[in-house]
Amino acid sequence: MEPPFEQLPSVVSVTSGYTGGYKTNPTYPEVSSGDTGHAEAIEIIYNPAKINYSRLLDVFWRNIDPLDATGQFCDKGQQYRSAIFYHDDEQQRLAEASKLVLEQSGRFNQPIVTTIVPATIFYAAEDYHQHYYQKNPVRYKFYRYSCGRDQRLEELWGTPQ
Repeated sequence: MEPPFEQLPSVVSVTSGYTGGYKTNPTYPEVSSGDTGHAEAIEIIYNPAKINYSRLLDVFWRNIDPLDATGQFCDKGQQYRSAIFYHDDEQQRLAEASKLVLEQSGRFNQPIVTTIVPATIFYAAEDYHQHYYQKNPVRYKFYRYSCGRDQRLEELWGTPQ
């Protein structure tokens, strides 16, 4: 999820990590086992004077499969669930409104299963996870292709955003 947000000019930083679980300072092996309750997530720091939260939500929706309750693409398990972790009442309101618009759009004939929940402590992932797509471009592209990510996103949303 880093690339689509890092491409936005008013995003200051995107950090890969984990949130929504119960273990302090979880590691990738712990989170990926599904035993910590965390979800793999990103933390986005942005300039709200130049880009609004609604735009970030639009980018989020266009880069996930909101219909898959078992994970995302070939990553399965609750640690790969799609979720929006909000920090305040306004973010919650905007996230819920964006989900409602999507539900009422008629685009999908299945329920949207992405959850909208309060943010908890965010733990940055290990250094080797940060900007993985830049550090390992061939491996990253192979992963996206072999998981069917881009094909599924095109099926859901049409042309990539």
